[in-house]
Amino acid sequence: MRRWVKGALGTLAALAVLGAAGYHFRTDLALAFVRWRSAQDIAANRPVPWQQGPATPAAPPSERPPNIVFILFDDLGMNDLSTFGGGIAGGRIKTPNIDRLAAEGAIFTQAYAGNATCSPSRAQLMTGRYATRTGFEFTPTPPGFARVVSMVSADLAPDRPPVVYDAAAEAAAPPFEEQGLPPEEVTLAEVLKARGYHTVHIGKWHLGNAPRFHPNAQGFDESLNMDGMLHLPEDHPDAVNARLDFDPIDHFLWASGHFVTSYNGGEKFAPGGYLADYWTDESLKVIEANRNRPFFLYLAHWGVHSPLQATREDYDAVGDIAPHRVRVYAAMMRALDRSVGRIMAKLEAEGLAENTLVVISSDNGAPGYVGIDRVNAPFRGGKGSFFEGGIRVPLFARWPARIVPGTKVPLPVGQVDVMPTLAAVAGAPLPKGVTIDGRNLLPALTGQGTPERADAPLFWSSGYYKAVRAGNWKLQVNGRQNKVWLYDLAADPTETRNLAAAQPAKRAELERLLAAHERGRKAPLYASTFETPVSIDRTMAQPFDPRGEWIYWPN
Repeated sequence: MRRWVKGALGTLAALAVLGAAGYHFRTDLALAFVRWRSAQDIAANRPVPWQQGPATPAAPPSERPPNIVFILFDDLGMNDLSTFGGGIAGGRIKTPNIDRLAAEGAIFTQAYAGNATCSPSRAQLMTGRYATRTGFEFTPTPPGFARVVSMVSADLAPDRPPVVYDAAAEAAAPPFEEQGLPPEEVTLAEVLKARGYHTVHIGKWHLGNAPRFHPNAQGFDESLNMDGMLHLPEDHPDAVNARLDFDPIDHFLWASGHFVTSYNGGEKFAPGGYLADYWTDESLKVIEANRNRPFFLYLAHWGVHSPLQATREDYDAVGDIAPHRVRVYAAMMRALDRSVGRIMAKLEAEGLAENTLVVISSDNGAPGYVGIDRVNAPFRGGKGSFFEGGIRVPLFARWPARIVPGTKVPLPVGQVDVMPTLAAVAGAPLPKGVTIDGRNLLPALTGQGTPERADAPLFWSSGYYKAVRAGNWKLQVNGRQNKVWLYDLAADPTETRNLAAAQPAKRAELERLLAAHERGRKAPLYASTFETPVSIDRTMAQPFDPRGEWIYWPN
């Protein structure tokens, strides 16, 4: 009996030790599980069989509908570009090719992303419709993301407000692959295809992974899709990596990331080099293949989204910048700027530059979780907030045939305006029976008049967190924390003086606009699965200040 008791106690003690060890290493175990679960077979790189357009043109470029090239960066901040007098590392790193494009075309001086995170912004860009109409309100997250990020965050930064994981919402949500933009939504690609354009997507999609959500099912004739989250294999001899040990999202990305692509939804294979360069290489082939017919090229770069990875060549070229993560980030920006220069040179070489509209933007502001200060300067906030730094983005358009170089458009505009504007550029009708929230901005671009509904307010929505800009006034409401911010952007563009208490009439006016916008909304297609604290004035690499401004952001 005594021997049995001793054995039982020993077993319990061993289990207790194992349990304690398991708890201590729970995040390591969780990340190891993510890595194991994410493993997949990836074929070697192969040539992409791009469809070849006609050998001879039916009409010269000047007599055809204009080609359209839309270049979208990911998580790029306003101060990442030297266009506005800034640039990374205190202005040391310039973006000459992007600067040139902006100078030779039009700059929207008050341009906004559709949302403060990627997927809802891309949905607005493609449809010209707010999330209140499409239901595509939250960014889909892969399996395990919310749970693991909450665990890692608790270990890394116990002094921060916790990342709140909603297990019930995740259990009730459709599978990750089925979280996509509804197929019945009419996209920009569908509108242009009906006009006779050959439509091509290259890079990030992020609007659903199941076949019915794929770019090929949403109007694109061809799609070279980003199916992983690495810019290069982690162990590639030319890769320079910068791990962000303070960022729980970064831990998940490195564990689950792959270097992989696919063509038209087929077998997954390895890209043919660093993503920014590979996407550009393939874009040049698309331009050449379609030089004799109107085409729409949507080039959606992964840069400068984390995980931070650059090529050794770019890393060496930017010089001795500290800390390491800023140098890698600068090198990534160098690659993106090079991409723009190569696209422009190819259009010139093919005789297409004059009648090609090239548009550049970003899906949202730069995030604080990369730990790089002033990427959104002079604005406060970043990705995951509706402060200006989270939603103010570059928006440039170059079209020598129609746009006068040096054009400045001061009108507040949003990415919800992109679809109707590009449809007007192509001479394509908008879909019938569909409410389009965006406006045709072509008259402002060409100096031929005032855009329709020039005074229309702009709206943003992410669950309990909402914002509206009407004229020069902007209201933010965070229902979870009962916070309200009201700013006069004409007098205070960097949002330093909250006038919510001092201007009750103006606050009430904008609250009525928000309420009207919300009436008749379509419910979100799936619920938010986690809420993360976002500091407005500090990066994640800096100590959290509970007395400073911060918010909770859903998904």
